[in-house]
Amino acid sequence: MVASILIIEDDEGVLTYLKEFLFEHGYNVMTATAGAKGLAIIKKTAPDLVILDLGLPDTSGETLCRQIREKFSDIQIIMLTAKDTPQDIIQGLKLGADDYLTKPFDAEVLLARIQARLRRKTGTNANLQVGDLKLDTQTMQVTRAKKELHLTAQEYKLLEYLMQNMGKVLTRDMILNRLWLSSVDIETRIVDVYVGYLRKKIDRAFPKKLIRSVRGFGYTIKE
Repeated sequence: MVASILIIEDDEGVLTYLKEFLFEHGYNVMTATAGAKGLAIIKKTAPDLVILDLGLPDTSGETLCRQIREKFSDIQIIMLTAKDTPQDIIQGLKLGADDYLTKPFDAEVLLARIQARLRRKTGTNANLQVGDLKLDTQTMQVTRAKKELHLTAQEYKLLEYLMQNMGKVLTRDMILNRLWLSSVDIETRIVDVYVGYLRKKIDRAFPKKLIRSVRGFGYTIKE
């Protein structure tokens, strides 16, 4: 499963290291060096998990954690901070953090905690289904009407994102930020292009179309 992670951290060195480390482990990674920008990204893209530093330049990490938890209850939050007393940890968890890691930290330990939080969020069901379209997130196999469909990596990510949000309208910006995070010069038209590729493989040979356009907004998938 392709998960998206937002790192809110004002230390450029830590930010760059974490971004590269998590990208190498297959995650889509977004970054922000201040709380306001981080909150704007969350409102626009709704990442699966946020790594949150408490020492931000424009707001306290504690305040931002509370704001995220109040408005986005399903986003996993891991606090990353130099504050390491038991009272600090208890306070962070009470504010809504799902986990707490102190600096200096081991990247492999952070990775294990990220994986654990995302497993709890998604549960153990590895299968996504919309009508007769099935996607197995463990084997990455996609079938429709029991016929296997062969997708490129980016087509697979797009389909998975749509199926994870079955019945919800995903805007072009949401899809762009989820699938092409590392490419700053790509325009939203690329989303239309890839939806077109996906439709040829998912819908063309079947009378019932699953991928729907929502004029002026984006796309959804539903029976």
